[in-house]
Amino acid sequence: MEAPAARHSQADGLAGAGAGNGTELIVNSPGQMGELGRRLAKLLRAGDLVMLSGELGAGKTTLARGLGDGLGVRGAVTSPTFVIARVHPSLGDGPPLVHVDAYRLGGGLDEMEDLDLDVSLPDSVVVVEWGEGKVEELTEDRLVVRIHRAVGDTTDEVRHVTLTGLGERWAAVALGVLSA
Repeated sequence: MEAPAARHSQADGLAGAGAGNGTELIVNSPGQMGELGRRLAKLLRAGDLVMLSGELGAGKTTLARGLGDGLGVRGAVTSPTFVIARVHPSLGDGPPLVHVDAYRLGGGLDEMEDLDLDVSLPDSVVVVEWGEGKVEELTEDRLVVRIHRAVGDTTDEVRHVTLTGLGERWAAVALGVLSA
């Protein structure tokens, strides 16, 4: 399958978070979004927090499904909208995937404390859809993935994906390899 096309690879800043290590890709289909997730999974390890943002239908869950495939976890990775969080144990010796959908949660880490993400994080890869403004307090080291798509009455499958690694953990990770 063809790799996503890189638009550029440079440092990317986030409001209030300081500069980070980033890359921007163009993804042309759901299949490529899944493939991006599988490739990204190779860069992840236990303790990583991945925050996914984008419009409804942008491909956040498709990317999370690819991450699950790449991490080799048990169970189908589907949208956890109504259960808020699902844990997918590893089928091998890798970390489990904790997949969270924070869409229905009001805001702040206080409301998310019942999920015990701070307990899960050191031993798992935690992926949070709709997590901006809600889970940043978990760790300074996180990967922020923003997926932009055309909105309105369109069948356009093209997605612009911006990945920004923040903190010491991500400073030396070559995110540009995802476009290779």
